[in-house]
Amino acid sequence: MSNGIEQKPSIWDRLKIIIIGGARNPQDPGVFHKISLIAFFAWVGLGADGLSSSCYGPAEAFQALGQHAYLGIFVALGSVATIFIISASYSHIIELFPTGGGGYLVASKLLSPTFGMISGCALIIDYVLTIALSIASGTEAIFSFLPSGWHPFMLEFAIFSVVIITLLNLRGVKESVIILMPIFLVFVAGHLFAITYSVVLHFDHFPTVVSRTSTDIQTLGSQIGYWGVFLVILRAYSMGAGTFTGIEAVSNGLPVLRDPKVQTGKRTMKYMAYSLAIMVLGLMVAYMLFDVQPQEGRTLNAVLFSGLTAQWGKVAADTFIWILLLSEGAILFVAAQTGFVDGPRVLANMAMDRWFPTKFASLSDRLVTKNGILLMGGAATILMIMTKGSVQLLLVLYSINVFITFVLSQSGMVRHWWQVRRQDEKWRNGIIINGIGLTMSAFILTSVIAIKFHEGGWITMVITGALVVLMIGVRRHYKKTHQLLGRLDDLLVTASQISAPEKDASAFSSPEYDPKGKTAVLLVNGYNGLGLHSLFSIFRTFKGVFKNFIFIQVGVVDAGVFKGKAEIDNLKRHIDDELHKYIDFMNRQGYYAEAVSSVGIDVIDEIEQLGPPLLKKYPDAVFFGGQIVFPEEKFFTRWLHNYVVFAVQRRFYHRGIPFIILPIRSVT
Repeated sequence: MSNGIEQKPSIWDRLKIIIIGGARNPQDPGVFHKISLIAFFAWVGLGADGLSSSCYGPAEAFQALGQHAYLGIFVALGSVATIFIISASYSHIIELFPTGGGGYLVASKLLSPTFGMISGCALIIDYVLTIALSIASGTEAIFSFLPSGWHPFMLEFAIFSVVIITLLNLRGVKESVIILMPIFLVFVAGHLFAITYSVVLHFDHFPTVVSRTSTDIQTLGSQIGYWGVFLVILRAYSMGAGTFTGIEAVSNGLPVLRDPKVQTGKRTMKYMAYSLAIMVLGLMVAYMLFDVQPQEGRTLNAVLFSGLTAQWGKVAADTFIWILLLSEGAILFVAAQTGFVDGPRVLANMAMDRWFPTKFASLSDRLVTKNGILLMGGAATILMIMTKGSVQLLLVLYSINVFITFVLSQSGMVRHWWQVRRQDEKWRNGIIINGIGLTMSAFILTSVIAIKFHEGGWITMVITGALVVLMIGVRRHYKKTHQLLGRLDDLLVTASQISAPEKDASAFSSPEYDPKGKTAVLLVNGYNGLGLHSLFSIFRTFKGVFKNFIFIQVGVVDAGVFKGKAEIDNLKRHIDDELHKYIDFMNRQGYYAEAVSSVGIDVIDEIEQLGPPLLKKYPDAVFFGGQIVFPEEKFFTRWLHNYVVFAVQRRFYHRGIPFIILPIRSVT
């Protein structure tokens, strides 16, 4: 047998370590501290999506005002109020759901699982669009500085960028944030300087701005009435809806934050809210102070920066403009990070609730949700190819879904505050904030759908609807599987009354290991019907052959468990309790039994490591694993289940270790 031979790492394994990094130990007490984000890094990793929207959100709202640009101050103030209200409401969500979950968990717990699933689907599509739009916009900005001969390669560059950022996230969230941090800081510092300089340079123009704003209101009011003026402002406000995307990112990404997570999350939310509010208000005011007008082939920010540096020397002006515009292009790449951090997290939460394949809750050896990251990167790449990297088309598809989540989250919080009004003294403050947030979110959602629906927004809604239908199918399958396993669990009721064949339980008070007897090593996943059926199948098939029984169980550290050392310790205790039940049961039947347990991120790897040492201790051992037989085997079934025993059998086959799969049919 080759089970004692040390296997050398393959070329792929060595390449993987170089690109992605070596494995991390989930049981390392310091691992949570090493990979978690402090508030500042979280602001970089999760706040870039919101801040990057200042590259297009305020400009889109400002241009929607047309000749009445001085009404922009009301749009800016409304946007700032919305930022703080939504941020305050999500701070309440962070307090109420300290383990994270964001819009998906809020809607699931406070409304219903179905509403939660709809919110989750909307978020998944939104995060895919965040990645695709951010990278497409960043590519367009960067290529605007390059010779026109390079422009045909924009799509290839965008796809390559998706691949690179995907690989960075496979290494780990903290690593990707640290690498992208300089870009973020240059963007923030440069734009804050530009805004401050604009205000100081034109400080004496503020009376003129006030006068022109008053004139705009009176002139337009005489033409369409003051209600008409209000509607013009509301339309521009809703056209800048992209400004608010990304605010929900902190509550979704709470598990990656440094302990204490609630305080870190609320601090990050403050950083995000204040920085975004300053950016939006400052840029809108600067547009008015410089009387910025749209120009063909240039962004509104590019026009602003040109006016701001008009009195500078050519070298200084060109350098400053290039730094700012390049930072705008680059910050959009950083904004894609939000999709890679929060998208897989939503997928993992939905997988744990059986709306999505359970494999999306699994962690890689770098302790990241690898399958979710790959899905988000793959979906963004496909979308990039289908739209040919068109920013205009992606903008049409964008910003609808995030407001679906906003509406459902705010509705859930309003319902929560009403239900706890007799227990929580803060309910009035909470219901007012979330009620205003619900009203604003519902208005923006309705407006955006009405404006963008016929322009292509219907595509987003169709894709989201298709994903909802798929999730219903996945949940239905898992529900049927649970029912099949539930029928097997009927054995638990009578297990204590069952005696193993050809044994008299009363004759054995304290069985001892029989070195001459054969040993059966059975893989189990808890003390349940599937494990007992597998055990009795061994009795029926190999009557009187096995004298000793070893039970193996591996606890999986997935996204649901990997939240702190306490959760991993609880998992270990639960596994030991379940295995002890098997030992007690077998001892009552007069058989020697013991248990071996392990905790890790990959069941197959853990079992492969446990196998050879057991064979050294019990050289006459045979490994067994039970596999439920589904009524119909389809691609859909194979996609939704890991079929661990088949993978273990293949691994053991190459090591020369005997492994038998026991087919278990459900009781009908």
